[in-house]
Amino acid sequence: MPRLPSILAVLTPAEQEEFLPEPLFTEVRGLTTNFRLIDPGISGKEDFYRTLATVDPEILLACWNTPPLPEMLPPRLRYVCYLTGSLKKVVTRAHIEQGLLVTNWGNSISRIVAEGALLHILSCLRRASYWTIAMHHDGAWKNGGSQTASLFGQRVGLHGFGSVARELVQLLRPFGVAISACAPDVDIEAEKEFGVTCTRSLDTLFADNDIIVELAPLVPATAGCVTEKQLRLIRPGGVFVNVGRGQVVDEDALVRVAREGHIFIGLDVFAVEPLPPNHPLRGLTNVMLTPHLAGPTIDRRRDAGAFALRNLEAYAEGRPLEAVVTPEVYDYSS
Repeated sequence: MPRLPSILAVLTPAEQEEFLPEPLFTEVRGLTTNFRLIDPGISGKEDFYRTLATVDPEILLACWNTPPLPEMLPPRLRYVCYLTGSLKKVVTRAHIEQGLLVTNWGNSISRIVAEGALLHILSCLRRASYWTIAMHHDGAWKNGGSQTASLFGQRVGLHGFGSVARELVQLLRPFGVAISACAPDVDIEAEKEFGVTCTRSLDTLFADNDIIVELAPLVPATAGCVTEKQLRLIRPGGVFVNVGRGQVVDEDALVRVAREGHIFIGLDVFAVEPLPPNHPLRGLTNVMLTPHLAGPTIDRRRDAGAFALRNLEAYAEGRPLEAVVTPEVYDYSS
């Protein structure tokens, strides 16, 4: 394999250990004879800028704690291999428009996010949030009126049909659920391949399913598209889960519906993050909350590292890269 001219890796020790555990880190280092590693937690932004200018790498290997790139990039920098997803704190749209090649973790974490969605579905059906609070704080125990439900045989509606939704379909198969999806990319071939039914109307999706999983991307057409009207179409005892984008849902409407207690809700994403301490969604026993940690879990961050390694190898060999962030993709990123 051809050697890369130079790589500057800007990683904290924790990021290196989680995303590039051995032998991944050694394999990345082996791609070039000119490898430099700096810890942004120690060096700080100004030291990073000086090192970036001095090393003038062709490739920057970046992660969550990498400082934002300067407006004027060093002349040899061609490629930012970003180990995680949201990169707007590091790279600007102008950088990409000027020809900087950027990739992120792409679909490498999709199955982990899908697993997080499954956790919320099962937790809602079994009323885990309610019973956790009641047993810890109220000394509660089950009674004759306890209502729980199983996932087996349920009807599941997916809003959005990207990589996470497709991974979720695979996880749901053992439960024998009927799956419908509302998304512009669900065509006849997708219906056959994944065994789902296409639904063109959000109203129909919400009204005809027991469980709704929100997975639509946040684009101008989807911002706030899930309104109180759709939320009230979910039958009593039904489930609404969002592990996609918080701003796709009218959160004020969601709060009003949640407070009535007729449906069960699982949320990993919110309109404003971090979720304010006094937010009205907190403390509702029919609402399961997690702080935007559907994926990737610490033990599976290595999947993103392995994905980055494959992209670096492809770059060295002149092959196409995966998960390239174009200006359009950048605009739709969180």
